[in-house]
Amino acid sequence: MKMLVGQDFTEAGDKAVMQVINPADGQVLDIVPSATKEDVLRAIDTAVDGQKEWGARTVRERTKLLKSFSDAVLQRRKELGEILAKESGKPYEAEAVWELDSVAYVFEGACEVAKHYYGKTMPLGTEPGYDHDIQFTIHEPLGVIACIIPFNFPPAIWSFKVAAALAAGNAVIVKAPSSNPLTILKLHEMLVEAGIPASVVQCITGSGTRVGDWLVDDSRIASVNFTGSAQVGVSIAQRIAPHLTAYQFELGGNDPFIVFEDADLDLAVKEAGDQCRNNRQCCTGSKRFIIHDSLKERFIEKLTVEYLSKEVMGDPMDPKTTMGPMISEKAAKGVEQQVSLTVSQGARIVYGGKRRGAFHEPTVLADVTADMDIAKDMEVFGPVWPVIGFETFEEAISIANNSVYGLGGGVFSQNIKTCMKAAKALKTGHVAINGSGNFRAAELPFGGGKHMSGNSRESLAAVMDEVTQSKSIVLRYVLE
Repeated sequence: MKMLVGQDFTEAGDKAVMQVINPADGQVLDIVPSATKEDVLRAIDTAVDGQKEWGARTVRERTKLLKSFSDAVLQRRKELGEILAKESGKPYEAEAVWELDSVAYVFEGACEVAKHYYGKTMPLGTEPGYDHDIQFTIHEPLGVIACIIPFNFPPAIWSFKVAAALAAGNAVIVKAPSSNPLTILKLHEMLVEAGIPASVVQCITGSGTRVGDWLVDDSRIASVNFTGSAQVGVSIAQRIAPHLTAYQFELGGNDPFIVFEDADLDLAVKEAGDQCRNNRQCCTGSKRFIIHDSLKERFIEKLTVEYLSKEVMGDPMDPKTTMGPMISEKAAKGVEQQVSLTVSQGARIVYGGKRRGAFHEPTVLADVTADMDIAKDMEVFGPVWPVIGFETFEEAISIANNSVYGLGGGVFSQNIKTCMKAAKALKTGHVAINGSGNFRAAELPFGGGKHMSGNSRESLAAVMDEVTQSKSIVLRYVLE
């Protein structure tokens, strides 16, 4: 497949390519261009020019085209889902096809939000000296937005970044994930087929470090919208600081899952066991299971027997498969090393623990203590359930908040006062009561409560604030 640079889908300027590997069997699925710096600059030149014409169109004209694209995604969901399953390792029907449904929903929602994103009129007569003026605000596009997409949910996260940006009149330059760019490239083909100008939906493939750096270094980029690790987020922030480029980041998480003594244990275990989606490569997945000491053993037993033991690992295209491979063997080895480190610090593997290629078994760790790396700032991006005990409410909250991350969390108790007290005390961007924090609804503001988890509130409820700027207009003396 080719990337979209300029007006056409094209090879890299020097013809260099990258392989896209199926993590389930290690076979090459396709090759994509490895962009040069000149390719990136041409994409920026094109987007800057294209945005002027696109931004001048009415919101009615823009959203009509985007809605047509949304309809096409639903019509081709199974075709797109197969591409996503093979390049990402997601079970085909349950996860990959579902993710394309999410894309269609977000695009349709962004169209509605854009058409009803109102300015404000200031009240008359409140401030001396302005009694005869009318003051109001309008919203304008930012310009060219760089959208850097992660590997874990490429189409879904892409849709949150791209849909509202385009509806508001911006141009986007998308950096597709290096490991699995094929679905994103296909979606850009479909945008162009739907009538959106190629100039405002540039899509670049290649090395994340090189291409991403070239992209964000340019002062013509109005905003950088990035989802990924906190370490990369810090690097991007440093690079864009000389230009004071705006940024919206969705970064890491080490989310607490707190089960108090009076919790409905069956419900808590169900919520913990239902978190195998995408092999637990989820920023907002629960990653620290903080369980009251009186419930720890029963929690572990029920989790392994009733849920994890029933997971079927295999080819994502096999209908029997419930857990596919991780994104790569390298990623699976990283999780293996994190488990080994935690065991060396005193934890026990009570279930799973083995790796085969890019496949890593669901793994439960017992005897995890609050001073271990995994209980604080070591984010495990894979199928691991570390169980940490506690005795008092204050201890549970202390363990939960003892991390640089603060994305989401979940609390379980049959006492609503306990739940609300915990929700208030947690330093996170969102909290689920009697549910896992592994929750992301398209409408609900989503983002971190601490800097290392990001500063965005990406959602249909808040995204227009992140892709537009407010302009104030004053009609002086018109009421004299």
